Amino acid sequence: MLKIGELEFCDKPVFLAPMEDVTDPSFRYMCKKFGADLMFTEFISSDGLIRDAKKSVKKLDIFDYERPVGIQIYGHIPEAMQQASLMINENANPDLLDINYGCPVKKIANRGAGSGMMRNLPLMKEITELVVKTSKFPVTAKTRLGWDSDSLNVEEVALLLQDCGIQALTIHGRTRTQMYKGEADWTLIGKVKENQNIKIPIIGNGDITDAQNAYDKFNKYGVDAIMIGRAAIGKPWIFAEVKHFLNTGKHLPGPGVIERVEYAKEHLQKSLEYKEDKKGIYEMRRHFALYFKAIPDFKETRLKLLTAQTSEEILEILNFIQDKFGQYDSNFFENLNEHNK
Repeated sequence: MLKIGELEFCDKPVFLAPMEDVTDPSFRYMCKKFGADLMFTEFISSDGLIRDAKKSVKKLDIFDYERPVGIQIYGHIPEAMQQASLMINENANPDLLDINYGCPVKKIANRGAGSGMMRNLPLMKEITELVVKTSKFPVTAKTRLGWDSDSLNVEEVALLLQDCGIQALTIHGRTRTQMYKGEADWTLIGKVKENQNIKIPIIGNGDITDAQNAYDKFNKYGVDAIMIGRAAIGKPWIFAEVKHFLNTGKHLPGPGVIERVEYAKEHLQKSLEYKEDKKGIYEMRRHFALYFKAIPDFKETRLKLLTAQTSEEILEILNFIQDKFGQYDSNFFENLNEHNK
């Protein structure tokens, strides 16, 4: 059984990765519905939080049905990171606090935050020690293999962060310069896990796209948990599929079009409950595009779905999808997945 602080998880737990503009409460609601064992907010700028920026403060919203849930922060100024931690202590009640040392986005990494911190380990140490000292919640971190292929320093980083007091580490199997391109390399993730000096849980992340892949990663690399990111967008039921396969060795049939429409409606409803109407609709588009991916002769309908301006229009289109494409059941998508392997 995996423990992070006082949190206890089942054997081989499956977590939802923090993703900017994706892991808002409506998406987390859907992932929890399908069994995600731990979820994270979108990452929050420490600078934005201490300036009381509306967008940053809004991201602190978490709900009891989501638990356990973590809040993730990033930044490169020690005092700001410490102050952000204090604000979270006072204004939110997460189950843990995660530090982002993995974001590869240029405007963040090039100023030394996110994965940029992997080029400044003294600063990483200072920030981590301050956050651990300040936080009343367990502190974890998420990082990458290194800045580039010539500086794969994740083992050194893991030992440093452990010494600073973090209670679990997530490793994304790419360097910063790779961004999200190429194939994730889990070899170094496994090497960190095998290091006898590493006592904290190691969570593997990168290219977990289906149940078999998740099973293979657990068995080959011995990680304590896996974290799913982009593969869950438009497919929140991936958590149910992975957990079912891990527990039974059998594949759980995915939803057909009729079920996908119902999930899309539920997701839309939650998005509109949490956000302004236009913003809720706009931010659902990336999900809609993937809920119905690979349906034949769908281009015209997809365009209408992704350009609809009101919830009434969207619901009308979703009902149309259910009526016109409802014959595409779980077997269709299962055969499509097999064909694409």
